[in-house]
Amino acid sequence: MASPALAQSDPAAASRQDAGSGQAKNTVAIHGFLLGAGALRTTGERPAGGEGGGVVLGETRLRLDVGAKTASGKITILVKGDVVYDIVTRTFAGDLREGYAGIGGGSADLRIGRQIVTWGLGDLLFINDVFPKDWDSFFSGRPMEYLKLGVDGVRGRWSSTVVNADFLAVPVFTSDKPPSSKRFSFFVPLPGVVSQQEIKPAASLSNTELALRLYRHVSGLDVSLYAYRGFWRSPSVQIDPSLTPTSVTRFYPDLAVYGASVQRGLLDGVLSAEVGYYDSRGDRGGNDPAVPNSQWRFLAGYQFQPWKDGTVGVQAYCEVMKDIQAYRRSVPEGSPVQDRVRGVLSIRLTQMIRYQIWRPSVFVVYSPTDKDFFLRPELGYKLTENLSFTFGANRFGGATATTFFGQFKMDNNLFLNVRFDF
Repeated sequence: MASPALAQSDPAAASRQDAGSGQAKNTVAIHGFLLGAGALRTTGERPAGGEGGGVVLGETRLRLDVGAKTASGKITILVKGDVVYDIVTRTFAGDLREGYAGIGGGSADLRIGRQIVTWGLGDLLFINDVFPKDWDSFFSGRPMEYLKLGVDGVRGRWSSTVVNADFLAVPVFTSDKPPSSKRFSFFVPLPGVVSQQEIKPAASLSNTELALRLYRHVSGLDVSLYAYRGFWRSPSVQIDPSLTPTSVTRFYPDLAVYGASVQRGLLDGVLSAEVGYYDSRGDRGGNDPAVPNSQWRFLAGYQFQPWKDGTVGVQAYCEVMKDIQAYRRSVPEGSPVQDRVRGVLSIRLTQMIRYQIWRPSVFVVYSPTDKDFFLRPELGYKLTENLSFTFGANRFGGATATTFFGQFKMDNNLFLNVRFDF
């Protein structure tokens, strides 16, 4: 998934010079949109103790993007934020999507603040994109840009004729945001245990996440190397050892990721490959059932245009768990047992009609190992340059209620987004 473009000042305005002084001006650009988003569950099921009945999502958002740049272009400031009104709970909230100050010039730049970062080549299948995701937004039908969450830290980028580098230091941990139990039904270990707590890594120097990407173009190939040191974004579950558990603790184990990706043109299309090794630093031997085992992840994809204004993208993804025997010995009796290999196949079909006024698409994911699937058809319609509509559906299914997609099979929904840009 490509990250949404950052708001930029108008290049023409940035380069205009004051007629009297001959000096370039500082520039400020303000724009945004008004978004109405709603999703209704189609299964007739209701989350236990949930809110909203059959309403999965009902909200309006006012977005403002404010970007400023000095005359020299060396200092930039960007703030992207939403004011959200939840129709179900009748409450207002703020959502700072991005907010940073940057300084740069020549071959290097530095940014400090909240930033959305996207690495890797997968289309909704992630290996080296280790940054936080908002699955609640995605499965509710919000626009794709809301899948990514920002990280609060320092980002430096440097370019040269030899290699380009992208580096992040993130002292404040941000986890993935799972679907809300108030709007979704899904698998929860030991839901009857009253004492449940979540412990996130404290903001400290020793817990600072570090990430590095090195990349360059070599002989027709776009090549990237990645390294990350931090934590798993999804929590693990620690249960007290008594015969009748009375407490559950969710925590985020240590993780390091090392990977690479390569992309090139092939037969009028684009071929992509990506690999990553997930080093579960908290339990490298695989003996702790509460900590994910180390694993290899592989991805291959191909995107091409078989007809006018039509695009097809296919992917094959695989996870291979290390130390499978140690894992099987450690799993508590009665708990779901993962397979050593998890495979996923996906296809995305997109068609542009009438100069991109209509945009039908469908994204399908199927796991032959988990025997579950996810289907997302969408129809986009652009009424004017400023007003657009997106209608779609989220369809889940699976043989069991403990797999990634199978656990949401009671949450099938239809969604509608109405957006006015200004």
